[in-house]
Amino acid sequence: MSESGFFAEILRPGSSLHPKFLLALDLAFVALLFILVTLAVLTAGNIHIFALIAIELALWASVKWFVNELKNAPMAPETQSQVDGAEAKKDL
Repeated sequence: MSESGFFAEILRPGSSLHPKFLLALDLAFVALLFILVTLAVLTAGNIHIFALIAIELALWASVKWFVNELKNAPMAPETQSQVDGAEAKKDL
């Protein structure tokens, strides 16, 4: 029995660069930003909400930077063999 669900896909080594995972991460950040902007409007510009928006944007930027660094970093040989083995099993 083969699990090909979202969680099975993102739990493989090297899967933090998987497009589905990155899309889900971006959607979560967009949803959080929408909620915080809505709260800022509803609270008539509470300074604490703006601080939370700044923290959320900084976190989002740091995650994007880290993912970019992961894409540029060479893959370790043992990780590469695990990924190749997982892809070979997937092709079966």
